[in-house]
Amino acid sequence: MKTSPEFPYAPPPLNTSSYWIDSAPLPRYPKPHKNHKVDVVVVGGGITGITAAYLLKRAGKTVALVERERCVTMDTGHTSAHLTAVTDQRLRELAQVFGHDAAGAVWDAGSAAIDRIVSFIRAEDIDCDFKWVPGYLFQSLRDPHGPDAKEFAAEAALARDLGIEAEFMPSVPFFGMPGVMFPHQARFHPRRYLAELLRLIPGNGSHVFENAFAESVEDGSPAVKVGDFLIEGDYVVIATHNPLTGHTNLLRATLFQSKLSLYTTYVLGARIPTGAIPEACYWDTSDPYYYLRVDRRSGYDYAIFGGEDHKTGQAAHPVDMYGKLEECFRRFVPDAQIEHRWSGQVIETNDGLPFIGESAERQFIATGFSGNGLTFGTLAAMMAVDAVMHRKNPWQELFDVHRSKILGGTWNYLRENKDYPYHMLRNWLAGAEAHTTDAVGAGEGKILNLDGRKVAAYRDAAGKLTLCSPVCPHLKCIVGWNDAEQTWDCPCHGSRFKPTGAVISGPAEKPLERLPSPEI
Repeated sequence: MKTSPEFPYAPPPLNTSSYWIDSAPLPRYPKPHKNHKVDVVVVGGGITGITAAYLLKRAGKTVALVERERCVTMDTGHTSAHLTAVTDQRLRELAQVFGHDAAGAVWDAGSAAIDRIVSFIRAEDIDCDFKWVPGYLFQSLRDPHGPDAKEFAAEAALARDLGIEAEFMPSVPFFGMPGVMFPHQARFHPRRYLAELLRLIPGNGSHVFENAFAESVEDGSPAVKVGDFLIEGDYVVIATHNPLTGHTNLLRATLFQSKLSLYTTYVLGARIPTGAIPEACYWDTSDPYYYLRVDRRSGYDYAIFGGEDHKTGQAAHPVDMYGKLEECFRRFVPDAQIEHRWSGQVIETNDGLPFIGESAERQFIATGFSGNGLTFGTLAAMMAVDAVMHRKNPWQELFDVHRSKILGGTWNYLRENKDYPYHMLRNWLAGAEAHTTDAVGAGEGKILNLDGRKVAAYRDAAGKLTLCSPVCPHLKCIVGWNDAEQTWDCPCHGSRFKPTGAVISGPAEKPLERLPSPEI
């Protein structure tokens, strides 16, 4: 290939398409072309939004499901697909912070969500590779001085005391470390499952809209503005991973956002020899932890291994995380054939539990699922339907969006947000990477200083240059280039943008400001 100093050759970007997206196509749905009136507007086409829309239609409501991109391509499309009631917070931690009964209630919530998924699969005859498998929590792969056998034995005893089936294991299968076995966890293909639920939503006054950016929730009613059109409802469910402000008071919405911490997590998909690792779900106790799911296939097994989490936007070279993850995985399975690499984003809360409930009158939100997006997403949909139908939900107070702070929550709140002013100040004062657009190669993004102004510069494979303001519209931090995903990421609260500045995920609701490109 011939190159030039102006447009030096750059290798193609790493393929980071997830296994789920590559292995299960979805039907396409239109943009809205007129105003619509329905009972409930659901914003977000992941597991929470699709499940809520499906349940609402079954309950006799008309719904409009509005997705910014394509359904099941964003956060749900990049899941690790563990279907489990085992939470990131250990049962002991939940009991200490929230109380004995609350710890049991959190587990019951996850189990209820799994049971609801199973009921949908049976009722709609969905072929999505569902299977019950055990889940294993075990000693850290990174820190040999982490929890010991006594701590795992105590965790198993507490689980049984809460009525949860669990067994202490001196040696977890394959890894040979102490841990806890939780039977009756599960795995499935989330995209195949949701594709079937999606097909059941449109018709009889209900709609699914794709490539439909919800710009705002109008004051005075839950009408959602999508381009030139209004989709009006009596209620709005915001199921966008990181919730839109909606018609919540701006100050309250900003304070709420400070309770959320956004992390990027990395995943590998690989063929491994049949029977190399028992079919199950696994989590270690590293911080951040590693996770693994193994599925039986014809002639081979398929492993999904993930970890190396960091706060979104706070890794100098995110692409290096795939190398670290592969190195760790090959310690155990040296002949793995790695086929997929992708990243996802998880949201943690200041006290370890998700926020699910009404953030304003006739407005429902759900966020902070940590590593349990499929179970808590399904649970959130169940709770949203109860809110719309004015029914009391058993987990309403536990996951209340406006729940009061407690000692443990206050400590985590301070720990997770103390670095926000640091990153804002550091990135504003930091020097730019270069002072000329010639420094930006094909397929690269860099922060430049052009005529005394910071600029986020991106050049595509054809050599076209796009300039944007690097200032995140959320709270004015400076974004950085993610060389693994080809995105601009905000290190303060985790907003992500396409190379051209368009919003991928919030809390930012507006794109990066586009700047005129210099004449060439």
